[in-house]
Amino acid sequence: MNTSPVRMDDIPLNRFHCRIAALTFGAHLTDGYVLGVIGYAIIQLTPAMHLTPFMAGMIGSSALLGLFLGSLVLGWISDHIGRQKIFTFSFLLITLASFLQFFATTPEHLIGLRILIGIGLGGDYSVGHTLLAEFSPRRHRGILLGAFSVVWTVGYVLASIAGHHFISENPEAWRWLPTIAQTIGLEDALTASLMLNALLIVGALLGLVLTHLLAHRKFLLGSFLLLAATLVVMACLPSGSSLTLLLFVLFSTTISAVSNLVGILPAESFPTDIRSLGVGFATAMSRLGAAVSTGLLPWVLAQWGMQVTLLLLAAVLLVGFVVTWLWAPETKALPLVAAGNVGGANEHSVSV
Repeated sequence: MNTSPVRMDDIPLNRFHCRIAALTFGAHLTDGYVLGVIGYAIIQLTPAMHLTPFMAGMIGSSALLGLFLGSLVLGWISDHIGRQKIFTFSFLLITLASFLQFFATTPEHLIGLRILIGIGLGGDYSVGHTLLAEFSPRRHRGILLGAFSVVWTVGYVLASIAGHHFISENPEAWRWLPTIAQTIGLEDALTASLMLNALLIVGALLGLVLTHLLAHRKFLLGSFLLLAATLVVMACLPSGSSLTLLLFVLFSTTISAVSNLVGILPAESFPTDIRSLGVGFATAMSRLGAAVSTGLLPWVLAQWGMQVTLLLLAAVLLVGFVVTWLWAPETKALPLVAAGNVGGANEHSVSV
């Protein structure tokens, strides 16, 4: 009998891995739906609860606050008491708080429940990526972790479809339409939403292929440059240019594709003993950035216009390129302990 140690990374893909993937993917699908559906729910809640614009905004963003807290706290706790306990707790918290939303009678109740949902989402984000990374064979790790983005996008799109169905009969229902979509002639909200959702799914699927074919570092660097260049060209084009639509498609598809790396690089770049904390910190910072940009971008757009806004966003992408160039490691196909710079004494091994 051969008893030589074999890394967990090198075990062939089997039904156990598929069960772990299905479990974490199911939670992530729920995450996408929960975050996506609130925008449409607010349409119905505004007249029912007499929401002010401020309270509507608080309800919409409260899950992000909870996600920020949950990513940091639950990720850190899971490094000490185990992934499975926090993963189970997070999913139960999301389920219970989501159910209790049906009985919320005031905006404050709903905000509190949305914060709890966000805390659960934060735990799922930080632990789910870590759990799958630690059990996945290294040959398939990039595809499995990258699929998080695809699954989340599907959940978000399902929320969009359900939301349009529920509000389609409401003559007073507002539609969110990106300003850039208006500038390229997409005045109909349903058309714009369907187009954006289609681009997100196509981009996420394309990202899976590129994640498998390309080195992660090169994929990220190239995407930063392509996205920045696209925004610069869009800023220089006259309003209503037909080329703007093509660039918009390119930008949306590319950013959805490279988003697959969000599930891969943090999980591969941290040592085992702080992996969930590292993934949680990365998730928390991304949500903080989303919250800040959501508040600042409308103001920047109103003060300086679309051209300056696009150039500022291009500058942010170039900063990301420089940071990646200087510090981001290449982790593709490495054993997880090597990718996280963990010593050989801590390698996961089993006897076969």
